Amino acid sequence: MKRVTTILGISIVLIGSFFLIAADHIDAPAVQGTSSDITDFYAFQGEDTNSIAFVVNTQGLLSPAATGNASFNENTLIEINIDTSGDNVEDLVIQAIPRGDKMYFFGPVAPSATGLNSVIETSGTASSVDITAYGSAAITETNNGMKFFAGPRDDPFFMDFAQYGEIIAGNATSFNDPGSDTFAGTNVLSIVVEVPKSLIGGSGTINVWAESKGKQ
Repeated sequence: MKRVTTILGISIVLIGSFFLIAADHIDAPAVQGTSSDITDFYAFQGEDTNSIAFVVNTQGLLSPAATGNASFNENTLIEINIDTSGDNVEDLVIQAIPRGDKMYFFGPVAPSATGLNSVIETSGTASSVDITAYGSAAITETNNGMKFFAGPRDDPFFMDFAQYGEIIAGNATSFNDPGSDTFAGTNVLSIVVEVPKSLIGGSGTINVWAESKGKQ
């Protein structure tokens, strides 16, 4: 098994019975523009009300021209951490790591180690999906009630950075409705996992966060 350590950007979000997100499109120069750079992390109830969907978007601000050649880094592990006990320590993890044209998933499974260091949890439920090519219809796979997707997609995050700058500068007091979408026309590399709630457990409120971890 390979050991990896957190050296890259982290997006954190807490969820209860509603939908929240965290966004970070401009990360440290060492990872900006790579699949190590997490732009957004989403967690929300799935189309099936008995499931939860997790979405990790990486490598933001891809132009349509650059998206076709963009790829997930095989030395980068994307880890979704799930705290079911309220102590802000992961009780379960879902891991995603690419190999060639496939994205491999492990979990949800109790981690061998918590915190900054991770081991690829090959003892967890193993799943995989072909990485969808840019411009192609989405390829999804199912396993043990879970659904999976990996590939480039339009950046769904809406932010009017110009108006934000005006607010910060004191020239405006609020955003316009609907405003201008700064990220319109740009893409991300996206990883999606939909998991039955029965595989997560807990008291009904969970804390979740996503990390990108580089091979050590």
